[in-house]
Amino acid sequence: MIEVRDLRVRYAGRLAADVPELDVGAGECVAIVGESGSGKSTTLLSLLGLTQDAEISGHVRVCGVDVLAASPRGLREIRGARAALVMQSPQSALSPATRLGVLMRRALKLHGVGRGADRGGSLDEIMAESVAAVMLDRTILRRYPHEISGGQAQRFAIALAIALGAEVILADEPTSALDVTVQAEVVGVLRRLREQRGLALLLVSHDLALISTIADRVLVMKDGEVVESGPAARVLTEPAHPYTRELLEALP
Repeated sequence: MIEVRDLRVRYAGRLAADVPELDVGAGECVAIVGESGSGKSTTLLSLLGLTQDAEISGHVRVCGVDVLAASPRGLREIRGARAALVMQSPQSALSPATRLGVLMRRALKLHGVGRGADRGGSLDEIMAESVAAVMLDRTILRRYPHEISGGQAQRFAIALAIALGAEVILADEPTSALDVTVQAEVVGVLRRLREQRGLALLLVSHDLALISTIADRVLVMKDGEVVESGPAARVLTEPAHPYTRELLEALP
């Protein structure tokens, strides 16, 4: 679902991210970890062509689309509809004057959901099923963004991705602003979606304890470069790079 080779992202000639190889298959979760400024979010945004004023080179394919060679129309066909981005603070992207149900319906119509024969059910049914899939009551669709919690906002963003039919979810620090209980709920939702729907998950986080509960493989980044990668069980228990060991030793 995601295939990256020799990705390099530069701003004004300065290297911000250098990723030699990154693959994420259906039903798989890969995590990118590292301190702030290590290049994690830059890598994530570059996969959907969302890095502004950046020089990008390499090979990037998402859902079979060559991102670096795609036209604006081609990128629009995968953004949201096939590959969805869940940001750290989704509430900041929600209009405070619009109910969540109206926002979701508007997004579905923009992406043509409900027009074709490939998606069964009415828009109302698709919306209700998507919020139920993330353990939310359908009454949340009548609420405004300020009437829901941070955890509910994260799950609503995931529900929107499901309603759009996304095959890939790119999540940037999806639990960083949440308490431990709500973190567990969000991670549980992502895990179920991966197992039940075969979604490919690329998760960016600095929380190694969180990563250990969901990721199949881990990439460790420092100063824009990948310093270590491999199966999560090996990287998080027998790290080969000194920086990875420092991250693990910093855990309380």
